[in-house]
Amino acid sequence: MLGTFQQSSLRIEVNAKEADIRDSLMRPSQLQQWLWPQQFSPGLPEQFQAGLIFTSSLGVVTIQHYVDVAQPNCLRLLLSRGIDGFHEWYWGEGWVQSRLEGISLLPLNLGQTINLMRLKDFLASKQ
Repeated sequence: MLGTFQQSSLRIEVNAKEADIRDSLMRPSQLQQWLWPQQFSPGLPEQFQAGLIFTSSLGVVTIQHYVDVAQPNCLRLLLSRGIDGFHEWYWGEGWVQSRLEGISLLPLNLGQTINLMRLKDFLASKQ
C-alpha cells in the first residue's frame, strides 16, 4: 500500500440521544445521508452486523470495509484498498468518538474531522 501511516482520535459532544447516534452510525441508510458524497455499495442490510463486507467510494478512491465489531455502543471497521487500517466508533448519551488508523495517500485526519462535523450537523437536524 502506498501512503503514510496516520492515526487520529477525536471525541466531540453532540446534542443527541444515544439511540439517535447509534442509528446514524449503524444504519447504512442514515450513514449515507451525512457521509454524502461518499457512495456505498448497493444492497446493504438495514443495520450493520459483524462479518458484513461492503465498499464505499469517493470519486476514484474505493475503500473496502469489513464490519469487525457491531455492538450497541461500538462499531469497528477494518479497511483496505484506499485505506489500509481500521476505523472505530464509540458513542454514548451526548458524545461520539472516532479513532482512525491506517496507511493512505488521503489526509485521514482532515476527512475524519469533516465527517464528525457532518455527523454533528445531521444529528442536530433530527432534533
